[in-house]
Amino acid sequence: MTTEFGTHLKSWRAARRVSQLDLGLSANVSARHISFLETGRSRPSRAMVLALCEELEVPRGARNQLLTAAGLAPAYGVRDLEEDEMSPVRQAVDWMLERHDPYPAFALDRHWHVQKMNRTASTLLAGLGLGPGDSLIGALAGNESFRAAIENLDQVVAHAIARLRTEIAHIGGDPVLEVAMADLIELDVAGQVPDGVLPAFVPTQFRAGGMVLSLFSTLAQFGTAEDVALAEMKIEMMFPADETTRQVLMAMAA
Repeated sequence: MTTEFGTHLKSWRAARRVSQLDLGLSANVSARHISFLETGRSRPSRAMVLALCEELEVPRGARNQLLTAAGLAPAYGVRDLEEDEMSPVRQAVDWMLERHDPYPAFALDRHWHVQKMNRTASTLLAGLGLGPGDSLIGALAGNESFRAAIENLDQVVAHAIARLRTEIAHIGGDPVLEVAMADLIELDVAGQVPDGVLPAFVPTQFRAGGMVLSLFSTLAQFGTAEDVALAEMKIEMMFPADETTRQVLMAMAA
């Protein structure tokens, strides 16, 4: 007879494509003990749950679910960025966003909702009715003004779908992201894959003020985060992909 914890553990082990033997070896227990945990014949300790989660690279939020399923208290909090305890993090986020001007930058949560953005990002998105609290992936799927502003929509959508697949696999499934990905797949207008070697990166060609800005992005995360929300936060910083875009952004700042 399986338990709720056993079902979750087996699901994560399957998602990571790890056998009972391999998981047991990496966690320093026997494959038989892993089998007993999955079938409910053994009950895990708090240390064992956290050790198995570490080996399977389970995200913090899902680790809480596994602990709860085992009848144990959650280990990770979910703090609001405005709480006093998060002041150093808030200052770090503001520092990164502000100093990235005149290039656009955003702080995004797990569902791509904009938590914060710098002045340039706000200027570019304000005309499309987007701001803090809005989801960029939702806008890409359903905001016609936002979609119309992207010159190379087919390429951007294709890359967004690939990124969502990776994120969904990492966190073990997410209904919100899965719906967003399904919407993008339904609207996908991807063209033919070009012959030869692909470019180093695919920029987003964003139409603004009668000009087309070519931007590529990089993502940053907090590497030592133990808070659920903080571990899921991403800082997306965009850079000019050509000299014309760089000059336009510098002129906007001036």
